[in-house]
Amino acid sequence: MWNAWRAAARGIIVAWRTERHLKVHSVAALAVVCLGLVLKLSGVEWAILTLAMGMVFAAEYANSALERLADRVSTERHPLIRDAKDFAAASVLVAALAAAVVGLLILGPKLWIYVLDNQ
Repeated sequence: MWNAWRAAARGIIVAWRTERHLKVHSVAALAVVCLGLVLKLSGVEWAILTLAMGMVFAAEYANSALERLADRVSTERHPLIRDAKDFAAASVLVAALAAAVVGLLILGPKLWIYVLDNQ
């Protein structure tokens, strides 16, 4: 079990060092966390946002893994490899859009009230 944890930790570190989009998602997640702290979210709201952000990170890691594996299998362009990479990228896009909607639904009204109350 320790080896599985170590491999997962290595994956996180390697992805952080090499995947630009992971850094973009991390900055967005940090902004959501900071905003959530300011807006004093409930436990349920934190849980929902955490699941949404986790979904984006999971999709990004899976996308990165598939891209690397596909590049290792063949360096030549092939329509099936292109499709597989596009499907994986689409999963990240869908997850990110869903997370953005969740974030807007939870944070939007609270942020609006916060702004109006602090003018």
